[in-house]
Amino acid sequence: MNKNSVKSHAKINLNLNITGKNRKFHKLQSIISLISLHDEVTLKQIKYRSHKILFTGEFSKKISSRNTIHKTLSILDKKKLLKKKYLVSIKKNIPSKSGMGGGSMNAATLIKILIQKKIIKIDKKKLKNLCDSIGQDVKLGFCKNTMYLNSNNRIKTLNKMTKYFLLLFMPKYGCSTKSIFSKVKKFSKPLKNLNKRLDNLDDLKNDLEEIVIKKYPELKKPIKFVKNQPGIKFVKMTGSGSCFVAYSKSKNSIINSVIKFRKNYPKYWSVLSKTI
Repeated sequence: MNKNSVKSHAKINLNLNITGKNRKFHKLQSIISLISLHDEVTLKQIKYRSHKILFTGEFSKKISSRNTIHKTLSILDKKKLLKKKYLVSIKKNIPSKSGMGGGSMNAATLIKILIQKKIIKIDKKKLKNLCDSIGQDVKLGFCKNTMYLNSNNRIKTLNKMTKYFLLLFMPKYGCSTKSIFSKVKKFSKPLKNLNKRLDNLDDLKNDLEEIVIKKYPELKKPIKFVKNQPGIKFVKMTGSGSCFVAYSKSKNSIINSVIKFRKNYPKYWSVLSKTI
């Protein structure tokens, strides 16, 4: 990793409970954790009339020019918070449309770099408004460890959760968040005492998982395959997909599962990770 780069960690949803909808967004309850899988963000001042954005890495292709970094810089310029121009370089290790919030976490990381370098000064209220104007998940990048997003879109830090080793896997296609959410026809009852449910995560579910599997029934076989591996506690989809996450308390179990998965499903992307 470049010595000047900053890790932009992926996030995973250990559950996703859809309890309703307001004018713009669905109301969600979710336990969220940052994981070791990360992109790398680098910032450099340049002498140009406009900002420059450079994406490299395995998942750098097909990123729209109207991405979250472009949106972040545009909003900062509009608010006159940036007096100079910058090159933002991002090495993409997090797949797009995976449900791991790569773009949102990149935006949060960029803002953190700007604050740390004292390039911008912003209070907590304005920071929250800035994050919300970029995207719903951006504020998650400012939290640590495990957090709870309630149906009022507020974040609370949870008690320490058991650390898990993870097998992340997904097909060569991603899921459109807008498309998957558009198929939500019913809502779940709000869950209570999520802080106490950290020891029974296998009882919680992602309300969008059934929608994704119905759209892509070929996912059933690899999911079943991973669930049957020794040491795997449970398997859940993160976000709106298409990435699924297998959880284990044993690193050796996950390593063996990754080896077997890659042998049986070579066309799928897969990687070893862990909660942080």
